[in-house]
Amino acid sequence: MFIAYAVVAALLALTLTASATLTLRRNPAVTASMQNLGVPDSWLPRLAGLKAAGAIGLVAGLWLTPLGIAAAIGVSLYFIGAAIAHLRAKNYELAPAAVLTLVAIGALVLRATS
Repeated sequence: MFIAYAVVAALLALTLTASATLTLRRNPAVTASMQNLGVPDSWLPRLAGLKAAGAIGLVAGLWLTPLGIAAAIGVSLYFIGAAIAHLRAKNYELAPAAVLTLVAIGALVLRATS
């Protein structure tokens, strides 16, 4: 189970790092998506910081089990919140948020059982 967690955590951490970078650089696609959801521009650095913290926590969770579990819970909650934001805005393009929620929950289960 540990190897499975390591693979899932690494891939999720890479995804979170890329997303945080694009958010911090104010990529036009990211900012347009956030504007469609009604997210203020002032939230972008904080949201990017949460993604970066999740990525760091998932990787650190390879050595510190409680930190990996906490990071997976945090990332799961982040993307559940993203899915809810899409639904509240009546924007049904929530597949990325739903998939990342499931991957984060998978990381949580794998780390908790390894």
